[in-house]
Amino acid sequence: MDTTAFRPLRPLGFLPPLAARVAVGVVFIASGWGKLHDLGTVVDFFRKLGIPTPELQAPFVATVELVGGGLVLVGFGARLASIFLMATMAVAIATAIWPETNGIVDLLGRIEVLYLVLFGWIAVAGPGAISVETILARRRLGRSLTPAPAAG
Repeated sequence: MDTTAFRPLRPLGFLPPLAARVAVGVVFIASGWGKLHDLGTVVDFFRKLGIPTPELQAPFVATVELVGGGLVLVGFGARLASIFLMATMAVAIATAIWPETNGIVDLLGRIEVLYLVLFGWIAVAGPGAISVETILARRRLGRSLTPAPAAG
């Protein structure tokens, strides 16, 4: 419901998707970079968790996090990257987080679940108005980069 009281907030509609992308993008770039530069430790950790073929999975996950985080951050291919990142979060939750939790409330309080939710939102809603995808689409269509004024 869009009431008159909230109408002044409309121009800020670009901010939540941008903030979400920046937050998770930066975290996953850093995480992927760290994993790529310490693959031995990541392989050992994956092996301990029982993840199959950890020698292949560790560099794959590190690359997904680094590249996917970068794509989400800039908003280019963010929907597809979010799907891959959701998969890594689902595996992390199933293998490393779930066994350590004491029920659903404890699970829902974990940052990995928040990442999963944010990536799901980005995958469904897209990267938002301030993203490389949107800027390129507007240029291709010959439209201004400024959002259209709100109706009514």
